[in-house]
Amino acid sequence: MSIRVLFFASIADLARAREMSVEPEGDGFTVGALRRRLEKDIPRLAGKLGKCAAAVNQAVVGAEAGLKNGDEVAFLPPVSGGTA
Repeated sequence: MSIRVLFFASIADLARAREMSVEPEGDGFTVGALRRRLEKDIPRLAGKLGKCAAAVNQAVVGAEAGLKNGDEVAFLPPVSGGTA
């Protein structure tokens, strides 16, 4: 079981990857839980992903959105007037 994670722009630079696979941690795994896990696993992302919009399967969602096997999650940094 895995979730495809996509990073863009400055977030991809910090993650040193454009995409990766993450194994969900049990039932009830959410976008917020994924953010926390990525920030723990990739310290350069700490405090950055919370400023990004998250899209699951190309639909922008909140941190409480649930994730399931095969989902694609994209983290989109602010485009103008902000930094990630």
